[in-house]
Amino acid sequence: MKKKSVFKLDKEERELSKSFNKGEWKSSSNLIQEKKKARKASENYQKKDARINIRLSKTDLDQIKQKAAYEGLPYQTLIASILHKYAAGHLDL
Repeated sequence: MKKKSVFKLDKEERELSKSFNKGEWKSSSNLIQEKKKARKASENYQKKDARINIRLSKTDLDQIKQKAAYEGLPYQTLIASILHKYAAGHLDL
């Protein structure tokens, strides 16, 4: 019987999940170094060292706040995530 995912996965995430479930992933031979590398990448990603001010229409801000609440995120975090994805080339407009 096929398990139903409790998360909404995009195409790439579904492919990764299938690969993992098939046992195609191998443990790293240098786990400690990989953990350090991942921790440093996370710290760099989470570092917020610049501040901006923008003006939005009240309607747009209210809609963003609604979407953020639905996702369980603070609205500023959602905005920062969208901007990060765009800057990284993962969000086309």
